[in-house]
Amino acid sequence: MQQGFTVAGLGRLAALWALALGLLWGCGSSQEPSLPQHMQITLLGLNDFHGNLQPPGLSVNAAAAGEAPRPVPAGGAAALATLVARLKAERPHTAVVAAGDLIGASPLVSSLFLDEPTIEALNLIGLDFAATGNHEYDQGWQELKRMQDGGCERHTAKIPCQLSQPFEGARFRYLTANTERSGGATLFAPSAVRFFEQDGARIGVGFIGLTLKNTPHMVRPSGVQGLAFTDEAEAANAQIAPLRAQGADLIVVLIHEGASSRQPLQDTSCDGLSGDILPVVQRLSSEVDVVISGHTHQAYLCDYRHIDPAKPLLLTSAGVYGTLLTEINLSVDLARRRVVQRSARQHIVRSAAEGNDATLPPGYPPEPAVQALVERYAAAAAPLASAPAGRLAAAATRSLLPNGESVLGRITADALLAATRGAQAGGAQIAFMNSGGVRADLVPGAEGQVSYGQVYAVQPFGNTLLSLSLTGAQLQAVLEQQFDSGSNTVQSPRILQVSQGFSYAFDRSRPTGQRISQMQLNGQAIVPTQDYRVGLQNYLASGGDNFSVFTQGRDIVGGGLDVDALADYLREQSSKAPMALPTAARITALN
Repeated sequence: MQQGFTVAGLGRLAALWALALGLLWGCGSSQEPSLPQHMQITLLGLNDFHGNLQPPGLSVNAAAAGEAPRPVPAGGAAALATLVARLKAERPHTAVVAAGDLIGASPLVSSLFLDEPTIEALNLIGLDFAATGNHEYDQGWQELKRMQDGGCERHTAKIPCQLSQPFEGARFRYLTANTERSGGATLFAPSAVRFFEQDGARIGVGFIGLTLKNTPHMVRPSGVQGLAFTDEAEAANAQIAPLRAQGADLIVVLIHEGASSRQPLQDTSCDGLSGDILPVVQRLSSEVDVVISGHTHQAYLCDYRHIDPAKPLLLTSAGVYGTLLTEINLSVDLARRRVVQRSARQHIVRSAAEGNDATLPPGYPPEPAVQALVERYAAAAAPLASAPAGRLAAAATRSLLPNGESVLGRITADALLAATRGAQAGGAQIAFMNSGGVRADLVPGAEGQVSYGQVYAVQPFGNTLLSLSLTGAQLQAVLEQQFDSGSNTVQSPRILQVSQGFSYAFDRSRPTGQRISQMQLNGQAIVPTQDYRVGLQNYLASGGDNFSVFTQGRDIVGGGLDVDALADYLREQSSKAPMALPTAARITALN
């Protein structure tokens, strides 16, 4: 008789099988905890640190909307290190990242040593990834490579490895997705992935580094020779597929480009936000989750959904000089592997040395290793920093007046002329100084005294002086470039600071090439066909800030350092009494 299964028999077997599976599943669930549904990932962002290892003397306004201003003194690498350590201890899945200009235009304590101490401090703080800013290229891309790779190869007039022998280089990684060498390869890796794990779950965060494409017009051409800075949005979008292939679930863009904002510190509404970063963000893929930016030295938190609901990303900047640290928190759905909630806030880097005040944010004690490093370099720089460099009758500021001049800009131009006027120095008759090269105010102390350290803060780039010949017509052409050359426009001009004895007028309402008039030298009209000797520093002479006409100069004679010229000039002008400030206008704004 043939055997078979009846319907009833099949039902009993199915019930027994289901019971066995249930027992097995129950045993497994009693031993294996269920996977979490979400992972919390934190990004700590900074930008435009500019080597400010010591507190920069700035305050952050902590007031909320409608409140009276609440200035809070902020900054200092040792306090920043403590804040970062505390936040990382509370948040196990954390990356520390930066949006460029960590070095360059730095105070004496860092720049005297080619910014090696800043790299070493950021190593101790635990920075993971950074974009390069335009100031990373101040000393040339070869020197930037040394900052990354370490070593003591000399690329500048300054001596490397004065204290650290050898210099280790950055433990963090620079990322340069839109900075290409002549062969098409990027200067550093374009992007990188950081993985975070929790109870068997694993999330990858992809980071893309970008430098503003206008960088070649903001640094000396020799510093970026052989490099191309491509479109930021296109370069970022091109990195998303390779990052996904490497396991990136989230996409974070670090970009040295920025915005202007009048928002209160913790406001995320994006109200009043403007600037060159916005067109870049608008062209980024909707797959981007966070954009950490810089360059404008302004702090902002923008939930970009308020601008474009189709781009639910965060756009942030931590201001300048390490006074702020941005904390970004991302809640990631582990099933969908996507961000489902995001938030950001600014932490004021307030030193505990400022004292206790219940009305102010908490102060952070100095992290011992970073503090020791800063003190070591400060002690080495102290003899030079404290040396007297002259006296001033009042504070000389770099604040621009309506005609584009500043009091300190006039002084630096006069100092440049004094240093290049002699026959052996080139016989200069006129001197020019770019406003962006004047980096700090000169505020005298007791009896009007200013120190070499203060002068160094005004001109920290280590530019060399030279003189050259231009015709009167070329002088007019270079002044026209203040309004019509590259990023120099009528709406956003770059007004050159000029030395005493030279004067002119401008009218922005006039057509291109006809905005400059009334050019005079010591009361005599400039003759278009006559040669004039011009003093300036090598940054402008090589076409910096879009002043390409300067590259046409002839009969070039080299000189010393701009910072030494300023110190010598102040010392000479104040030998008998504190130097009076030059308050008379040299430039006339007709419109």
